[in-house]
Amino acid sequence: MISPSQNGPAPLRPESLDESGVKEENDDVLIEKLRARAHDPGRRFDTAAVPAMWISERYGSTRLEQRRDVIRSYSSDGTVQLKSDVEEVAVYYTDAPRGPLFPPISMADVEKAEHRIGRRLPELLRRVYTEVADGGFGPEGGLASLTDGNRAPGHLRDWPCAVGIHERNRAKGVPASWLHLTYGGCTMEWHLSLTAVGNPVLLYDADGWVPDWGQDAHDGLRHATASLRKWLQTWADGGHVWDEALNR
Repeated sequence: MISPSQNGPAPLRPESLDESGVKEENDDVLIEKLRARAHDPGRRFDTAAVPAMWISERYGSTRLEQRRDVIRSYSSDGTVQLKSDVEEVAVYYTDAPRGPLFPPISMADVEKAEHRIGRRLPELLRRVYTEVADGGFGPEGGLASLTDGNRAPGHLRDWPCAVGIHERNRAKGVPASWLHLTYGGCTMEWHLSLTAVGNPVLLYDADGWVPDWGQDAHDGLRHATASLRKWLQTWADGGHVWDEALNR
């Protein structure tokens, strides 16, 4: 159960499941949707890079000005980061090779990671890593890997490793039952509760608590989803995992 320290804010609880008639998909369907996005280089993250020159040549010199609402950032290499579900991304990546950024890992690799973490992962997350990819796709900057040493093309540093981050976080006072999933920008991080019912995904502010004030990591919690499945399904269906947190 998620509980704040004494005199802290009211406890954050996982929200109830959607009662509007929308049903959670079974794991097989969800895994297929996740695989489809993870294997598509234009859709494996919330944004995708497209050369600004290519956009101007294909759609006209005014296209970028007209599409400011879908541009997330400009890069020094001449590309723009666009929302991954827009036409320009789909067209640009039509003929790009399909496949995961990092291949799936074996169940033996998962078990090695679980031994270091000290807890078994939810079955759905085990399937994500063994059937979809070893991280490198998903909400925000993408799920962390379970193994060390993955490096994306063109990157100078290895991809984040959830196990290594977990070990470092333990030394900082983060509960052992929280597993890092991905960074959320600035000091925000998404963690998975490995012990709470339904395995809620926690939005956590790493700088949101001060040990000298008698606070602990629970005081840094800002939001909790109903379940890992709901969090992944939101992204697999093209939604934004921040929407629930921002609309509270």
